[in-house]
Amino acid sequence: MADITNRNESTPAAPTGSEVDAFLADLKAKTPSARGRLIFALDATASREATWDTACKLQASMFREAASAGGLDLQLVYYRGLNECRASTWICDPARLGKIMSGIMCRAGETQIGKVLDHAVKEARMLPVAALVFVGDALEEDADTVVPAAHELGRLGVRAFMFQEGHDRAVEHVFRQIADTTKGAYCRFNPGAAHQLAELLRAVAVFATGGMPALAAQHNPSAIKLLSQLKG
Repeated sequence: MADITNRNESTPAAPTGSEVDAFLADLKAKTPSARGRLIFALDATASREATWDTACKLQASMFREAASAGGLDLQLVYYRGLNECRASTWICDPARLGKIMSGIMCRAGETQIGKVLDHAVKEARMLPVAALVFVGDALEEDADTVVPAAHELGRLGVRAFMFQEGHDRAVEHVFRQIADTTKGAYCRFNPGAAHQLAELLRAVAVFATGGMPALAAQHNPSAIKLLSQLKG
């Protein structure tokens, strides 16, 4: 795992059916033609241990869903403890990713979402990245230091899918800002709701590999919820 600790930090209304159809038609030319690239970022501080264990079990299903749309290369990014923030290499094997995740223990610490966004920007400048998924429940950084990185991520065409566990309104506000700035999506899931998180992650995996048409072809509630938020 590469250490990225020392890097520099720097409910919209659902569209109508006709708007979605027009948007999908406009995006067909932008649909990825090869394997998708997705950054899977997780808060690994002590309070997140249960969700980390859940994510370990769910990550393989992301690969399975993506396989039908062309396949997925995924990079794991996590932060924990005192200023520790790390990224894996790009991985195309769910068994390998599962082994890496199962060896990581959660540790007490503060959030480092700004570093996650900065890292995603750096990766996207080297090769296209379809999406950033972030799963967390807290934000202890100044929003003014986090949102600017989201603007650059959006400029590079990386959509951020911000998944919040819990109901902290202040966290929701910033997570929504990041999602809106990157033309991504925000969703809340209930603590311990593994099925709910699984559906959301699978929907993003489909988007990362097949674009909007592939996501639109999904008929589960989570895909529809994400589709209603995505913008051109």
